[in-house]
Formats: sequence, structure tokens, C-alpha cells
Amino acid sequence: MSTVTQSAPSRRPRDFAFSWADAGPFLALAALLVIGFLVNPDFLSVTNLSNVITRSAFIAIIAVGATFVISSGGLDLSVGSMAAFITGITILFMNAMAPSWGAWAIPAGMVVALMTGLACGLANGVIVTVGKIEPFIATLGTMGIFRALITYMSDGGTIPIDRTLREAYRPVYFGTVGGIPIPILVSLAVAAIASFILYKTKYGRKCAAAGANEDVARYSGISIVRTRTIAYVVQGACVAIAAICYVPRLGAATPTTGVLWELQVITAVVIGGTALRGGKGHIWGTVAGAVILELIANLMVLSDFVSEYLVAAVQGVIIIIAMLIQRFSK
Repeated sequence: MSTVTQSAPSRRPRDFAFSWADAGPFLALAALLVIGFLVNPDFLSVTNLSNVITRSAFIAIIAVGATFVISSGGLDLSVGSMAAFITGITILFMNAMAPSWGAWAIPAGMVVALMTGLACGLANGVIVTVGKIEPFIATLGTMGIFRALITYMSDGGTIPIDRTLREAYRPVYFGTVGGIPIPILVSLAVAAIASFILYKTKYGRKCAAAGANEDVARYSGISIVRTRTIAYVVQGACVAIAAICYVPRLGAATPTTGVLWELQVITAVVIGGTALRGGKGHIWGTVAGAVILELIANLMVLSDFVSEYLVAAVQGVIIIIAMLIQRFSK
């Protein structure tokens, strides 16, 4: 009797299968770099790219948190107003502590910023999950609340950081480590930690399951309330980290701080390949999406094709096109 030995089918091709959806943001980023160079050779200068990526770090950090919220089936429209509110709270606290604490007011202010962000994220999460209010409506309401609070705290003007703290705080935005601006390093660290959580932990799988099919996830023993609430808390923490890095850039908080950031954040997430309907998240694609948006804005400034005042309009067109692609693609 002869024995026929069949080798097990190899899964290696599937494991390393190329995905246009996953590679799309990075291919678009590469194409944009080439186009930018053709339009203006200075576009690819080290100085210009460093400035552009540094400016995109704030949106990238917040968008990483938004990836958790959106992949879990939620939405947060309050991130821009929340960033302004956290910035105002942080500066007010540091200014109050500066006379007695000196430069130690800065790390203390960072802790206050992080705690405020966690509280704001928790509030959004509880309103959405426990209050059972649609995320769009709930965060639209808190967006108005946060914006009104920063306007009230600043009395419609600005909240400048104490002069004695400006030089000590300045390196958080303008400083470098090994020639790399600190905001870029912070955004990369946040993205690395977030990608580990989303792809390698049980919570990450629960987050995707809750966004993919709420009923199936609930029958599988996943707490939708806890999973989505944690996602909003993560969002709040990311907004706080972005605010901490943003404070030394302008040295003040105003009622217009963070205006339209929610549009940029959602656009970066969608460009990055995260499904707006939930169930799928791409952290590094989100980071690439944030850089793409800033590169487009920079290219508009360097060229005469479109007025730089139409940046928000172009971003709006991009998110509509990205959503159409998601809807009609398999």
C-alpha cells in the first residue's frame, strides 16, 4: 500500500499578501512628495519637510486617539475645542504656580493637562455609552461646551503663558533630539504605543469587534459600554498630549485654538484607511494621513495653483472623496 504524503498548504503568501487599502496612504504620500518636488524643488528640502511634519504632529497625535474611537464605532467632533480648553487650563495652572514653583510648574502643568484630557474623554464616553446618545450629537454638544469655556476663561481674548516659563517650555516644541524635532518624536512614540495596543492586545480586538458588529460583540461577552468609553478616554489623553506640545508654539490659548482640527483629524483617519463605520483601524495610516494633509497645505502655499485660504475647502473635498472610495470599494 502506497502512502501519499501531501504537504500542508503554505499560508505564507496570504500572510504577506499585498493590500492596496493598507498601502494606499503611503503610496499617496510618496506621490505627493514627487508632485511637490516637480512644482517646487524647495518642497523636499530638509528644513521644509521638518517644519511640515512638526506642524502635522498635533493632528497626528489626536488622530491616533480618534482611530480608537472610530474603529470602536464612535465619533468625536469635540477634539479641537477640547484641545483649546485643555491648553487654557494648563496655562492658567502654570501661571498660578509659577511664582512659587518656578520651572517646576511646567511638569505639574503637563500632569494637569493629562488629567483634564482624561476627564474630558471620560465625559464624552459616558455621555455616548451610558447616556445612549448618538456620538455625533453628544460630541457636538461638548464641542460647544469646551469652546464656550475657553472663551469664558480668556474673556474672549488670549491666555498667555507667564514670561518666566516661556524659555523653559520652549524646547518642548522647538527643541530637537538627535536633530529630530521633539513633537515628531512624541507623535511617533504615541503611534507606536497605540499600534501595539490596537493590534496586539485583547482590548484592541474588542475595540475592532465593537465597531464591526455591536450585537455579535455583545453576544461574545464584550462590554460595549466599557470598550467605547475607554476609546474616548484614550482620545482625551491624546488630545492632552497634543496640547502639551502645542502650548510653546504660540505661547497662549485663545478661543480660536484648535478650530477645524476635528475636520483634519477625521480626514487623516479616513485617508489612513480606517473605516468610518467602525471595525477597522490603521494607526500608521492615520499618521501618514495627517502628514499628507499638512503637505497639501504646504504645497498650496508654495504654489500658485490654489489659494492658501482654500485649505479647509480642499480638506473637505478630500474627506468626501475618501468616503466615496470607502463606500464603493469592496
